[in-house]
Amino acid sequence: MRSLLLAFTVFFASFFISKAKSKQPNILFLIADDWSFPHAGVYGDKEVRTPTFDRLAAEGALFTNAYTASPSCSPSRASILTGRYPHENESGGNLWSEWPAQYPTYVSLLEGMGYFTGSTRKGWGPGDFKVSGLEHNPAGKSYSDFADFLANRPDGAPFTFWFGSSDPHREYVANTGIQAGMKLEDVVVPGFFPDNDCVRNDILDYYFEIERFDRECGQLIAMLEEMGELENTIIVMTSDNGMPFPRAKANLYDYGTRMPLAIRWPKKVKSGTVVHDFVNFVDFAPSFLEAAGKTPKNMSGQSLWAFLDGEKQDRDQVFLERERHANVRKGDLSYPMRAIRTHRYLYIWNPMPERNPAGDPSVHQSVGQYGDVDHSITKFLMMALEGKAQAGKPDYFQLAFGSRPEEELYDVEKDPFQLNNLASDPSFASVKEEMRKELLAWMEKTGDPRFENPKSTYWDELRYTPDYQMKDIDWQKQIEEYRIRPPFGSVKEIPCLPVLE
Repeated sequence: MRSLLLAFTVFFASFFISKAKSKQPNILFLIADDWSFPHAGVYGDKEVRTPTFDRLAAEGALFTNAYTASPSCSPSRASILTGRYPHENESGGNLWSEWPAQYPTYVSLLEGMGYFTGSTRKGWGPGDFKVSGLEHNPAGKSYSDFADFLANRPDGAPFTFWFGSSDPHREYVANTGIQAGMKLEDVVVPGFFPDNDCVRNDILDYYFEIERFDRECGQLIAMLEEMGELENTIIVMTSDNGMPFPRAKANLYDYGTRMPLAIRWPKKVKSGTVVHDFVNFVDFAPSFLEAAGKTPKNMSGQSLWAFLDGEKQDRDQVFLERERHANVRKGDLSYPMRAIRTHRYLYIWNPMPERNPAGDPSVHQSVGQYGDVDHSITKFLMMALEGKAQAGKPDYFQLAFGSRPEEELYDVEKDPFQLNNLASDPSFASVKEEMRKELLAWMEKTGDPRFENPKSTYWDELRYTPDYQMKDIDWQKQIEEYRIRPPFGSVKEIPCLPVLE
């Protein structure tokens, strides 16, 4: 009798353990605002400290070729949520747009499966979701913080939570990085910026906010550990688009589109995994749905789990795009771009090269002059270099604000900062032709309106919701007043004007 009772006990214990192991995973999505690859310790950056990101990479998978679908907040976040490319999201392809409610999100679909859903701070946006009939942000109902969300969670319900930091978005408090002990001499300055102390100081302030984002993410993960939910939670830590500097954010060069990404989920991801294949942010939504037991439909992305388990997938390239970022061209004009990135080359198609890529040289509706570039000391110093290109150095003003040809081609292995356009070099004609062919095939397959009509004005005519910063900034005054203030030592402050002389 005792042996029979023991057998039943073992059976039921095994049953409940099995049920516990098979329950749907939670999802914690941690997204920075304007953080570029490779600015994390695990990628080899010697100055910025990212222990949370590094831990997730060590305990899960680190991605070296993860790309946002678009280097602009609203379209990037829309693609994350819908699993669709920006041009497939209609109005969602623009910054400050209206939410395309006709397309379900992974959040709404998981909610329909019994998930408890929520978000804090910056979800989808900036833009207007209420005009589309939604009661709350597409990223989830807003909570004051993760603790508030967990306090409202029904007992035992799986959850998906979106933590949308505003770091490292501008504006920065000048000198926060150097005052925190970071060193100007340790900064690696991208080749499309002039290398001087004021630019380095600007990058340190950017690093300071990356570190703050990393610390806050660590606090959320600690809560998961305390409640015993860490092992059953998919944790994704990444960014929406690139750093808020010239030729980065709002551009299809790597510093605008290549993102830090680490994913931890012990059930499917082996610790210490490093992924060099290409991943696009449209892959997140189908991955989350599949993990919860739902077959993704009408999504362009492909789930990551089978791929991470060793299945061969077509991940030898990634497709990128942008439409209207800020409203910074007379006539409310977009600056359309499409691109394909492989391990060796980046090919960019600019179907309207007659337009200003960084915005008009004087204000139209938003931001100020060259308004697709966020205001900063780095931007102002590069504006001051107009017509002052030096022999043997890049023309920094032209790289950031000048017109661009219809086609661009870069050998990213030899030219990691994408400075030398090979599109007109006859020896690369076959490479350019093949990449153009693949890009057009993708555009046709995904129904991109610019495949049939490259000069389409669709995204020009969509509503742009805000009016702000509608005046030119006195950038010369900004340069005159900017000071680097080290925390101690004989040097009390360093002005920027001498670097221009």
